[in-house]
Amino acid sequence: MEKGNIRIIGGKYRGKKLYMNEKETTRSTKQILKESIFNSLQWEIPDSIWVEMFGGVGSIGLEAVSRDAKKAYFIEKDANALKVLQKNINSLKDEDTQKCEIFFGDAFERVWDIIDELQRNKEKAFFYFDPPFAIREGFEDIYEKTQKLIKQMPKINVEKILIEHQSNYKFPEILGKYKKTKTKKFGKSSVTFYE
Repeated sequence: MEKGNIRIIGGKYRGKKLYMNEKETTRSTKQILKESIFNSLQWEIPDSIWVEMFGGVGSIGLEAVSRDAKKAYFIEKDANALKVLQKNINSLKDEDTQKCEIFFGDAFERVWDIIDELQRNKEKAFFYFDPPFAIREGFEDIYEKTQKLIKQMPKINVEKILIEHQSNYKFPEILGKYKKTKTKKFGKSSVTFYE
């Protein structure tokens, strides 16, 4: 397990490199895409809560914590990726490690445990979906599953929903109670915002 070329872009851990998985089952969010997202949301990040639906190395949640988010949840079902994620979290200062919580298992199931916790605490979160690209075997229906889940998510616990996806895939204008506000394109990857 070695540090890769993914780094935290802003905040107190700016420039910090994150550990990567040797056989890289996780696809890292492009740095330029991540930078654009966090620049556009910069005033909303302090004291916010983030849910990184497909945890990977934790690039999004840890970026948020670096910029003073109060909590980051990560969901990851791959045991190897989970070890790398835990190592990245442990590399932060204690007070920030405590802001991070990992849920092991399928994102489409475990997200309800996080939503239960948000409801108990009367809180809202930013939900970041970065599902494995639909071109990967076994993930052909991933975008449909993602849409179905978003339609079920209670509005009272959602600040914004961000979906990173293949640029050639268009998400609908409306998903249940949520309206598409913008899509930003970065080559083969795009990110679509709902609120």
